[in-house]
Amino acid sequence: MGLKDWISRWFPEDSQDRILSAGFVLKVGGVGLGLFFLSYFLFSWAMETVIHNRKEVIVPDICGKSAATGLQLLSENNLAMKIGGYEFNDSVPIGTVLRQVPSPGVTVREGKIIKAVFSQGGESVFIPALIGLPLRNAELFLRQRSLLLGEVSESYSLKAEKGMVLSQDPKPDSSVSKNTMVQAVVSAGPPPAGIIIMPDFRQKKTDDAYQWSAQSKINFSVIEDATSLFPSGTVIDQSPPPDTVVSPDSKITLTTSTRKVTGFDAAGGGEFRVHYEVSQGGSQRHIRIVVMGHSGDREIFNGLRDPGSKIDFAVPQAGADKLRIFVNGILVEERPVK
Repeated sequence: MGLKDWISRWFPEDSQDRILSAGFVLKVGGVGLGLFFLSYFLFSWAMETVIHNRKEVIVPDICGKSAATGLQLLSENNLAMKIGGYEFNDSVPIGTVLRQVPSPGVTVREGKIIKAVFSQGGESVFIPALIGLPLRNAELFLRQRSLLLGEVSESYSLKAEKGMVLSQDPKPDSSVSKNTMVQAVVSAGPPPAGIIIMPDFRQKKTDDAYQWSAQSKINFSVIEDATSLFPSGTVIDQSPPPDTVVSPDSKITLTTSTRKVTGFDAAGGGEFRVHYEVSQGGSQRHIRIVVMGHSGDREIFNGLRDPGSKIDFAVPQAGADKLRIFVNGILVEERPVK
């Protein structure tokens, strides 16, 4: 029996094919595995060579610098910058680097990315309206907004009770940083004998002003406004403002309406009435009424009013569309003009 016959007897033809196929696969797999390890070794060697060939540099201090300045300092050392976030900070101007990673003075390779966290400045809040509030309530209101009560001064007042806020600085609705100090002027009550303070003549008749002038022996000049919305003979502005201490030497000016009455106005069809009742309870409130129309916005009332008091007067329509009423700087009502 020959060798060929012996192989054919013990290993059928299909078994030989399986042996050859398995061997081939093992050879190919071995070659592939070898190539993989060789490629990995060459890649690792190349990367190590590139990295270690880069120079070592010291990370500069970019804290307290602007984005442009910080980027320039890093670029001079062949380093890159990446924004690492933003944070509010009252003491650091907006757009300034608060901190960096890695820290200044650390030795790194060129091409390292430095993360920078930037300041968003102080967190902004809006100033609340304090006019007409007792000083204690005003201070609590400020604390609720993370604001502080600053210098408090007193001024005599014919309307506001003692301790009520007459004015404030900054003005209501101003955007400021937290912990900003708000200055306030509070009422010291009515003036003592011998001290004369300026009444509030706005939206009143000029006859009231002349009567006061005769009693106090203080003269005033008059500026006429023919374009006013108010009926003729109504005081629409004054200088100095109400509750200012005046004397016979003071320069006092009243602006009065001299609007001519047209046939349409005389018939009663060209006016609308403004009526608002101040809510009961609490303290005096700062009321501001604005007329809105196609020709722009015009303030028709601005003053302090006691709780439960009424505001009622007529205003020429003159293209007015809407009426807005503000109480202590807050819009409380908007109504169409009818």
